[in-house]
Amino acid sequence: MDYFPKLITKYKDEIKPDLLKKFKYKNVMQVPKLEKIVLNMGVGEAIENSKLLDLAVDEMKVISGQRPAITRAKKAISNFKLRAGMPVGCFVTLRGWRMYEFLERLINIAIPRVRDFRGLPDRSLDSRGNFNMGLKEQIVFPEISYDNIEKIRGLNITIVTSAKTDEEGLELLKGFGMPFAKRTTEDV
Repeated sequence: MDYFPKLITKYKDEIKPDLLKKFKYKNVMQVPKLEKIVLNMGVGEAIENSKLLDLAVDEMKVISGQRPAITRAKKAISNFKLRAGMPVGCFVTLRGWRMYEFLERLINIAIPRVRDFRGLPDRSLDSRGNFNMGLKEQIVFPEISYDNIEKIRGLNITIVTSAKTDEEGLELLKGFGMPFAKRTTEDV
């Protein structure tokens, strides 16, 4: 392993003690942590042209550093000319140091490159402390060459934590440096 993500040491040295103090956990094992990050890319156009799915798989492999699995349709929908079992997208589940390395690149490189970015909504957490976000363009990652892509595609990112509540999950992600939007009095 050539590179060791800085977020791992930041979690152990700074974030974990801060969360332990803030939420007054009785045990260190109760402190929330990242479990996995799931990247998902839907390619609906793959119904007519299977080459587009291969391109999406290659782009996802470059972004994540891991070969994606292909998702297939569960049901047939005649209006979309879709049959059960047809490939419709790809996904990757990142764990361990690859997860931290991807999160570091997402926070420090990709999110600042998003056009007209005003912060991530803190309402995107489900009731169990997991965070979902979508990117409209895969080209915010510097690994993707703008000249080599055929179509700009969206990407869904799910960050799964061991937090029990949204408040714990939000504090964990803020500790990592996720740029959440500042709430105004109109938002509440």
